[in-house]
Amino acid sequence: MEYDVIVVGAGTAGCLAAKTTAEAGLKVCLIERKRRGDVGRKICGDALGEHHLRNVGLEKPQHGELETRIEGVRIYSPDLETAFTVEHEDFSGYMLNRHSFGQWLLNMCLDRGVDLMDSTQCLEPIIDGSCVKGVLVKNMKTGGKFHVYGKVIVDASGFLGVIRRKLPPEMNIENSISNGDVEACYREIRQLKEENDEAEYCEIYLNQKVTPGGYTWIFPKSGAKVNVGLGVCMREEFPNPKDQLYRHVLTRPVFEGSTLVDGGAWYDPTRRPLDNMVGNGVIIVGDAACLVNPIHGGGIGPSMLSGYLAGKTIIEAVEEGDVSQNALWQYNIRYMEQYGAKQASLDVFRMLLLTCKDEDLNYGMKYKLLTEEDVLKAGLGEEFRLNITETTRRVFRGIRRVRFLNRLRVAVNLMRRVKAHYRSYPASPSEFGEWQMGTLALFREAKSKLMAE
Repeated sequence: MEYDVIVVGAGTAGCLAAKTTAEAGLKVCLIERKRRGDVGRKICGDALGEHHLRNVGLEKPQHGELETRIEGVRIYSPDLETAFTVEHEDFSGYMLNRHSFGQWLLNMCLDRGVDLMDSTQCLEPIIDGSCVKGVLVKNMKTGGKFHVYGKVIVDASGFLGVIRRKLPPEMNIENSISNGDVEACYREIRQLKEENDEAEYCEIYLNQKVTPGGYTWIFPKSGAKVNVGLGVCMREEFPNPKDQLYRHVLTRPVFEGSTLVDGGAWYDPTRRPLDNMVGNGVIIVGDAACLVNPIHGGGIGPSMLSGYLAGKTIIEAVEEGDVSQNALWQYNIRYMEQYGAKQASLDVFRMLLLTCKDEDLNYGMKYKLLTEEDVLKAGLGEEFRLNITETTRRVFRGIRRVRFLNRLRVAVNLMRRVKAHYRSYPASPSEFGEWQMGTLALFREAKSKLMAE
């Protein structure tokens, strides 16, 4: 079997890549381990900013895929004495019925002629010389193995990165991800006895003792249901997220008498994007390429964007008859420009938060060493400057927290430098080595200055 495009994984990134390329008349195969009816069933935070739909040219679905309208995010200090409310179009959107949303995306692919191989596991890429030519797959029902060939292979297999992990080193694509850049998460959908009063906001709770390197979330869903969970950074010895949820969160009065609807665990790669996401005949998208917001862990929007941009790039490459790394490089450039630079700068901010003490966060939020506007700008990946007057005022407010303020200054400066560096992403693979050396140097500096205990 031969195709123009083989997409491994029918998640949000995979479906957007398959849909986009099929719309251009390419012959597309979508390989998915789950059964067709289970596509979309995923342990997830279920939140999607409305702007992400616009960015990939999708109209809002109208048949129950969008459960609840969200107007913003409310962030609570560890002592719960201070709450920042962040309202902006980038922080407003919807809570999804994740299964229905996944089926909606899949049906768009099928309507455009994509061939679906469901209940099919991708085992490894087929590599001929220095080029990926196809995949070896296994039919989960019969156990039979066979080859599927294509001009371009899209790894949309999620955190496991089944293609990415087996690519040759000369492609300059990272095979493995450090545990320190991954969050172990556990979440449940719970039916409450009555509707939450804060049903218009996604609530985020910071507390290093409960969620070291992560946070707790309570996101409203329809019919007095909530998506509640937490993530912990997998640095050193980390606590079991399910145990933490039951011990510290589900004991709150709001959950008294609540019932479990669904639950499960997963892993979130919360870091900058892969420095390079393309090789000869292969493109990496979605979670497989670490395209998750490092601060709030949201990955649906960036995944959709990556699938869409990958699809556009593949169309151009196939039309030109050249699917080399050089021809597919434009995907890297497009993603870094539209979201990657922001994501990389937020990775720096994540490093600051990883080692912040609860006392610093309480003090910083209470006395606005870090303001709601700063949080908004940081979340948008925008620059926020500490001008002299404001800096002086903050220093006097936080005289007992000068070290925290200094680390904040360092983080703001590094975020600015990282974003500028990503704006000069190399135009071709030949320039990549030098750029990557600069990237690694910046993030080594960030770790040494922001993550030192």
